[in-house]
Amino acid sequence: MALRVLHIGKFYPPHRGGMEVFLADLVDEQRRQGIEAHALVHGTPLPSDPHYLARVPVQFHLSYAPIALGFRSALRQAIDRVQPDVLHLHMPNNSALWVLTLPSAHKIPWVVHWHSDIVVSKIRTALALAYYLYRPFEQAVLKRATRVIVTSPPYLQASEPLQAWRDQCAIVPLGLGCVENQPSSAKPMPWRKNTALRLLSIGRLTYYKGFETLIQAAARLPGVELLIVGDGELRTELQTRIETCTPPGHTANVRLLGNVGDDEKNALLQSCDVFCLASRERTEAFGIVLLEAMQHARPCIVSDLPGSGMPWVVTKAHAGLLVPPEDIAAWQAAIAQMQHSPALRAQWGEAGQRNLQRYFSIAACTSQVTAQYAFATPEARRKPPHKDILIVIPARNEATTIGAVLQQLKTAGWNDVLVINDQSTDATGAIAKAAGAQVLTPVLPMGAWGGMQTGLRYALRHGYKAVITMDADGQHEVDEIPALLQASQQADLVVGAFPERASRLRQIAWHWFRQLAGFDLRDLTSGFRLYNYHTMRVLASQEATLLDYQDLGALLLIRRAGLSISEIPVSMNLRSAGKSRIFNSWFSVGKYMGATTLLCLARWRIPVRQT
Repeated sequence: MALRVLHIGKFYPPHRGGMEVFLADLVDEQRRQGIEAHALVHGTPLPSDPHYLARVPVQFHLSYAPIALGFRSALRQAIDRVQPDVLHLHMPNNSALWVLTLPSAHKIPWVVHWHSDIVVSKIRTALALAYYLYRPFEQAVLKRATRVIVTSPPYLQASEPLQAWRDQCAIVPLGLGCVENQPSSAKPMPWRKNTALRLLSIGRLTYYKGFETLIQAAARLPGVELLIVGDGELRTELQTRIETCTPPGHTANVRLLGNVGDDEKNALLQSCDVFCLASRERTEAFGIVLLEAMQHARPCIVSDLPGSGMPWVVTKAHAGLLVPPEDIAAWQAAIAQMQHSPALRAQWGEAGQRNLQRYFSIAACTSQVTAQYAFATPEARRKPPHKDILIVIPARNEATTIGAVLQQLKTAGWNDVLVINDQSTDATGAIAKAAGAQVLTPVLPMGAWGGMQTGLRYALRHGYKAVITMDADGQHEVDEIPALLQASQQADLVVGAFPERASRLRQIAWHWFRQLAGFDLRDLTSGFRLYNYHTMRVLASQEATLLDYQDLGALLLIRRAGLSISEIPVSMNLRSAGKSRIFNSWFSVGKYMGATTLLCLARWRIPVRQT
């Protein structure tokens, strides 16, 4: 069954804006990747709208916020029609707050896409009052959300509204769809002949975009022409500023073009020399128009605005220059540097185009967004487990013992056995297959934890309710498995402990671990464990993949998820218990203690939650 997602957005193309461009690209790419994506937005329905897009007419605007009186009803109907597995809320968006009032919405997990704070502007004081009324509902949505997607590290770091919810935030940079093979604009380009440097800026003519700074910087520079695409409430004011800044008797080298179509916009991006974005407030959170400029290999000059993603995007892509916001002299210097350095312009343009595909493609963005849905999708929508227990045995060069272990399991009635044959150079895999076990052979070395996690994912994919992991060297007695099963009635993870085997070095390492992490466990590295379904879900996550020490990392993740851990004493076949492979020197103990210290002292930003 395809995953069904209902996006609640602000607007949708042909409405102009970066948030709208991204939403359309995301929905298209999700549908291409097999997700049944739908969108509910503001606007007048169009005959060309696809069946998965619904627009709700807007009656009026209140301080930039569209007011659509029918949005709550439309949202309720969309939920009933689509039956989504996830509600994807694009914020800021006042109409998205209706989810707080709908019982049907409360039955579905929410993923919030945080495009921008509502910045309490120093320029527009009316926004402060509007946000005072909006904030309690915004925080209520964040409290209810399972995940919050933020578009850049600097924005998350600086965002005051997100401070209380940073543990549920994930950073996924915005992506851009491809515009290749689109027809060129039939209109002639408006650039004047013999212009040495053609500057382009695109955006709504509004208070936070910083067009005033850009106009004053470019108006008196010889050989420079600036075209500004977009419309808005400041058009008259900006036109007056252009006329004021133009020297008497000269033709203005700054022009306002108003809104243009997509073909003409792409033609302007292709024909300009430099793209400029001079925004002066964090309402400019990312600047997806920068990605559009990079797509055409245009170098960029942007405001080095603290807490915005703009400078991060340009720096990460090596695509241009950063300039202090509202610093006219610095903008003039940056424009002059571009004018006199065509080789640097080409270098920055090529780097931006190359790194756009590396870091900011819509395909990569969509895959990362979909990964966040995995934390939100309710268990009821997943295929329920229908098999009992899978025995997982990571093995590397265990030909002398694996056959006997598998025979003991078969004799005891355990027929569902998976062996992870981790780059063995002996006959381990062949012996396991001959004994009737399912054998997986990874292409690259995985290590003990990688093998165990592979087994957990295999079990989830094939519908098992629990996994028992054990070593392949015959240390653990098959007869002890019933003890694990008995203890699993009261705990999500059961560890079979045999601390008597521990050397002095191992005891030192365990003591260090207990002091740091606060676990009351005696055997911290035992591979003889039982994981129930909820624990399997946690440890199959991407976060668990990043861990190297399953004894520490797995336990910390499980505790953070609110699951219970139990330890029971078990016996061990001491004849098979050879020298420890982990704690056989002071160097290995020191390495382990260093890693555990870093993990325990680190702030875990991404929690694992159970739905």
